[in-house]
Amino acid sequence: MPVTDVTHDLDARTLTIVADFAAPPKRIWEVYADPRQLERVWGPPTYPATFVDHDLAPGGRMNYYMTSPEGERYYGYWEVGSVDEPSGFTFDDGFALDEQFTKNTDLPVSTNVFTFVEHDGGTRATYVGTYASAEALQAVLDMGVVEGSSAAINQIDDLVAE
Repeated sequence: MPVTDVTHDLDARTLTIVADFAAPPKRIWEVYADPRQLERVWGPPTYPATFVDHDLAPGGRMNYYMTSPEGERYYGYWEVGSVDEPSGFTFDDGFALDEQFTKNTDLPVSTNVFTFVEHDGGTRATYVGTYASAEALQAVLDMGVVEGSSAAINQIDDLVAE
C-alpha cells in the first residue's frame, strides 16, 4: 500500500499523510491535473468522486461530489492557492451544501499542501491538511478522514500502473 505514515497533531491542528509511489513525480502530478484521473482516486472506493469543475491553477476552483453506495451525494470544493507543477500545489478543501457548491460554513475547511518529490526511484507524496482549530481537526477525524483518505490515496498505485 502506498500510504506509509499517517499522523495528526491536535496542537498544530494538522493531519499528515505520507505515501510512496513507484512512479515519477510528473506521473503523480498528472493524477491531480486531470479531472477524469482524479475522480478515480479522490474518494474512497465505495464513495467515488465526480469533478464538475476542475481548474488547477492559482485562484482556480474545483467543485466535486462523492456518491455513496446508496446514491447520496456529498458535495465539496477546492479553492486553489498555489501551483508548482509537478512538485505540488496548495488549496483549501471545504464541504458544500448542494449541487451549486454553496460553502457549508458549519463544517471544517482544511488548508492543504500536497508535495511530490523524487524518492527511491519513485515519488514520495506528502499531504498536509491544517485546520482552524483542534476541534475542527477532531471533527474530521471523527468523520473517518484518516480511513477515507488512506483508502483513496491507496488507489493511485493501480491507476498509475495502467
